[in-house]
Amino acid sequence: MRRPLFVALSAAVVAALLAAGLDAQQRFRRGGFRRGIKVATPQSFNGSFNFCRVMFQSHPYGYGGGWAVDYPRADENLSIRLSELTKTPVSYDAGGEPNYLVLRLTDPELFRCPFIMMTEVGAVYFGDEDVARLREYLLKGGFLWADDFWGSYAWSVWAGEIGKVLPAHEYPIIDLPPADHPIFRTLFIVPRVPQIPSINFWAGSGGYTSERGVDSAEPHARGIADRHGHLMVLITHNTDLGDAFEREGDDPDYFHTFSVDGYALGIDILLYAMTH
Repeated sequence: MRRPLFVALSAAVVAALLAAGLDAQQRFRRGGFRRGIKVATPQSFNGSFNFCRVMFQSHPYGYGGGWAVDYPRADENLSIRLSELTKTPVSYDAGGEPNYLVLRLTDPELFRCPFIMMTEVGAVYFGDEDVARLREYLLKGGFLWADDFWGSYAWSVWAGEIGKVLPAHEYPIIDLPPADHPIFRTLFIVPRVPQIPSINFWAGSGGYTSERGVDSAEPHARGIADRHGHLMVLITHNTDLGDAFEREGDDPDYFHTFSVDGYALGIDILLYAMTH
C-alpha cells in the first residue's frame, strides 16, 4: 500500500482538489497554444499573484525540451489551485482565466514578478545580458524556481549556466533536506521530495518514476541563498512537478498518485517565495 506522502494534506484538502469538478477538468484540458502566449506587459499586473514563466534561449549542447514544456496548463492549474486552497489573491484576466505570464529575462516586467519559474533547465542558455538581469533580479529579492530536468548531464548544463549568474564560490548550491528547511512546511508538511515523472513516461514504462534510470534515481531539492541566508533559487532535480499540475485532469490514477503530492509542494513553494 502506498504510504501517505504529506502528513498535513488532509482528506479535506484532497476533497477540495477533487471538488473542482468536471467544469474545471474540461477547462484544464483545453491547454496548448491555441489561446496564444500571454506575454507580460505593464498592464498585466494588478497587485494579485501572477505565475511568471521565463522564456529562455536553448543551449547548443543542452538536454531538455525548452522553456515551454508544461505551458500553459501547469501555470494555469497551479494558479487556480493556489486560489482554491489558500487565501492568496490570484490575478484573473477579463475572460476569467488566471493571468499567467511569459517574459524574457531582459524584459522590464521581470521586476514586477516576485516569483519566476523555468522548466527543462538542462536546456537553458544565459547570454551576457540574461546573466546581468537575472543576477540583479535575484539579488534584489526575486525568487526563481527551476524544475523538470533529469540526470547528471542536464545537471551539469544547468549548474554551468546558473553559475554564470551566481558563481558557486560566492553562492554555492546547497541541499535542502525536507526535515530541516521551512519551505517544506509553509502550509503542508512535506516529508520528502516526490519523484514525479511525466505522464507519458509513467504510462509507457509501466509505472516507473525515474526518467533516466539509475542516473536520475534520487529526486533532489537544492537551493542558492544570498549572503544573509535568504533563499533566492529553488532547484527541483530528477522530478517533474510541472506535469503534476499540467496533466492532473488526464488520468485519475496519475492524479491520485502524483498531482496531490505535487500540489502540496508547489503551493508550499509559492507561499514561501512570496513571504520570505
